[in-house]
This record gives sequence, structure tokens and C-alpha cells, in this order.
Amino acid sequence: MTSQEPITPPPELVQQWLALANQPSSSTPATVVATAAARWGADQELEACCKWLPKLPPWSADDLRRHRRPEPTLKEQARDALGRFFSNAHTHASQMTQDFDLLRRAVEQLQ
Repeated sequence: MTSQEPITPPPELVQQWLALANQPSSSTPATVVATAAARWGADQELEACCKWLPKLPPWSADDLRRHRRPEPTLKEQARDALGRFFSNAHTHASQMTQDFDLLRRAVEQLQ
């Protein structure tokens, strides 16, 4: 990003982060807000890179996005799901059902 482009999050987004920090979780509110802010800042930088990158072959913006933001592994997703079960952080029955399905798929991967 250039120095003329602001990297300050909009107030509405900060309010969302603060609301998220006040939900029950295994993290402290400061950790929740700091993590969300760091991700937002990194995403802003990534988008700026993706606009610039197509000018330099052979990489594409999609390649950069895939390499910089890889999808979490099934193991990582299962660990997060277990964390939600242990902290009783499910807000909807559908999320619990999705987590059960994810854990089932993870167990099926075991030898």
C-alpha cells in the first residue's frame, strides 16, 4: 500500500470486533480484537499486492491469494470445532451439526 492509502479500519468494523470480543470464548477480549485487527490489516495489504501483482508474470493475483491465505487443514478445522464444543461457543444448532460432521470426517481420516 502507498502512504496515501489509509490503513485505519472503519468505526463500524471496530464496533463489530468489540462485539465479537464480548462473546464467550477461550480467548481474552484483547486477543480477539487484536487478532481481528491484524487479519484486517493483512487483508488490506494482500489486496494491494493483488492489484499490483498481475503486472509481473508468471504469478497471478489468485496464485498469491491462495498461497497467502491457504484453507485450514481438516486437522486444524477439527481442533477449532473441539474448542467450540469445550467452550460451549455454539450459537446455532446448525453450527453444532456442521462441527459434528467436520469431526466425523476428521475421524474417518484416521487409520
